[in-house]
Amino acid sequence: MMKKQFINFAIIAICFSFSGWAQDQSVIEQIVSEANENSQLEILGQELMDGIGPRLVGTPQMKQAHDWAVDKYSQWGVSARNESYGTWRGWERGITHIDMLSPRIQSLKGTQLAWNPSTSKKGVTAAVIVLPTVSSPEEFQNWLPLVKGKLVMISPLETTGRPDYNWEEFATEASFEKMKSEREAANNAWSENMKNTGFTSRSIIEALENAGAAGIVSSYWSKGFGVSKIFSARTKKIPTVDLELEDYSMVYRLALRGENPVLNIVAQSKDLGEVPTFNTIAEIRGSEKPEEYVILSAHFDSWDGGTGATDNGTGTLVMMEAMRILKKIVPNPKRTILVGHWGSEEQGLNGSRAFVEDFPKIIENTQAVFNQDNGTGRVVNINGQGFLNSYDYLSDWLSEVPQNVKKHIETEFPGNPGGGGTDHASFVAAGVPAFNLSALDWAYWNYTWHTNLDTHDKIVFDDLKNNVILTAILAYKASEDPDTASREKRVIPERVKNPRTGKMMRSRGWPSIRKPNRDGTSSK
Repeated sequence: MMKKQFINFAIIAICFSFSGWAQDQSVIEQIVSEANENSQLEILGQELMDGIGPRLVGTPQMKQAHDWAVDKYSQWGVSARNESYGTWRGWERGITHIDMLSPRIQSLKGTQLAWNPSTSKKGVTAAVIVLPTVSSPEEFQNWLPLVKGKLVMISPLETTGRPDYNWEEFATEASFEKMKSEREAANNAWSENMKNTGFTSRSIIEALENAGAAGIVSSYWSKGFGVSKIFSARTKKIPTVDLELEDYSMVYRLALRGENPVLNIVAQSKDLGEVPTFNTIAEIRGSEKPEEYVILSAHFDSWDGGTGATDNGTGTLVMMEAMRILKKIVPNPKRTILVGHWGSEEQGLNGSRAFVEDFPKIIENTQAVFNQDNGTGRVVNINGQGFLNSYDYLSDWLSEVPQNVKKHIETEFPGNPGGGGTDHASFVAAGVPAFNLSALDWAYWNYTWHTNLDTHDKIVFDDLKNNVILTAILAYKASEDPDTASREKRVIPERVKNPRTGKMMRSRGWPSIRKPNRDGTSSK
């Protein structure tokens, strides 16, 4: 009799197990089908990048993006809200015109840097001057009065405007080596000369402004054709503009030859005073464990040289599309699936750090965090972030991902904890299993990361579909897992491998929780 009962129980258990597996397979098939056949990625991308544009913290466009996301989630039946966590310096970009008036007329390619004060409608017209070669701070101080009423060029003249890969393809070996040698010598000379002024490349800007300069002209070349890094200004009263390398070099050479180039800079913008900063939070409420969470994560803000397409429009689109699909296919997950679109990541992970600080109960009960923030490519690496048993549960969740998606992914367990490069690090510091879904480069660092070329045309939507499928399945599996993911940490060795260079470096140990900047009203 007992044997018969045991067999019956075993059969029932097998049936339940098979039933659960079949249900899983059905859900996963539906996720894949919805992602491939009914994708909303291109619509979302056009609306966000083309319609709203760059999302610099403190700008009206950033608030517009937050409201747009809440509206989209509401249309999909997903509960969403904007959570204010602080304030920032409000600013709105206007029209930038940079024209050379002498020795000939030419419109130049460039833009005003963020949080810079506006010029008048007529702008500033002045001759251009370059930094001198000096042997001491005293010599520089003697020269400094000459900047009064002038536009000062503060970036070095690059040896070449061609990226190295272009030289490698076409130049002779001797010519390539000669260029590199000349470039190294020029860079060393520039650095030495900057030391001789008694200032750094940052502190010299204040000295120039105080000496009566009419404006600052810079060029932050990103080592690619036509690419400039675009960040913030450091002047309080005078315009600061970044010129693309080709035009910057031309004006610099004219000044060196004594041609006395004259520029007109119209850089209109608005100082909006103190404005609130937000995170956009949306969630699908759990049916069995509503007070436990799986979090999807992507920063919402961007710099404003381009439209923030690959940093981090693509991460934003992936998380929104994953939530749309999960709401449609898995409307009643066991755990609550929450998505955070963080504000002010670019100024120090402020949005995600504020969330960690403001919602300790959620942090305490978070099963896992999945973050994306590095370009347009398909995910190719997942690191266990130093959680000792991450292999067990991550491998289990990944096992259900279709082969054509997961075949690209390399994993590293237990790996090392993220130190602060993107928002998953805010959660790792708090002891939460939080994983960055690292993607293929697609020339990200030189061509789109914080540049004027970070625009919609760089998005590869096939790769984003790949990442949506991955993210949605991971979120689903983490939500349904009967077990709680272990938070046990590995012992961090004194030396670890640098993930970018592959070289060994001193370990920083487990990262500590850092407070967000909740008052950026004076930040530039």
